[in-house]
Amino acid sequence: MKVKILTTQVRGLLERIASGQEEAIEETARLLAQALVGEGRIVIAGFGEMEAITLTALHGSEPLRQAIRYTEDTVPTAADRVWLIVRKADEPKANQLATQLAEQFIPFAVLAADPDDESNTLAKLASTYISTGIKKGLLPGPDGERIVQPHALTALFIYEAVKLSIDEMLEDID
Repeated sequence: MKVKILTTQVRGLLERIASGQEEAIEETARLLAQALVGEGRIVIAGFGEMEAITLTALHGSEPLRQAIRYTEDTVPTAADRVWLIVRKADEPKANQLATQLAEQFIPFAVLAADPDDESNTLAKLASTYISTGIKKGLLPGPDGERIVQPHALTALFIYEAVKLSIDEMLEDID
């Protein structure tokens, strides 16, 4: 029975993302595609469990063209585009990287659960921002708390939507 409830909740979450973040997904795809039509790379900086998106982009069955994993040794150039993918927008290392990128005028996108509001520094610095909208768990737990926060699952869904858009844009150019 829990699986049916979870399926319903996840379906609703993904549908809300697809409809509410459609424009942000397209903007992010356009931003990242800029690196691919030039001499740049798509630098993916996944933090925590969001590293799943990095692994999918690099080693999945359909890898993202010219994508590389961000490490502390990575030096993005003006031709590169960076995608920061975090569970929460208050991730210290992501905010540090965002500040550095902004200071160097390197465009970057962000994917996080938090809304794009005045208190969200990552959203303010980013060229594009996508929110998963996950505020709490999807299901009630045994003690009344909310459980099941599918951050990586929703991020993978968004990654695939962005990648589809990028591939479609590049078809027109190729």
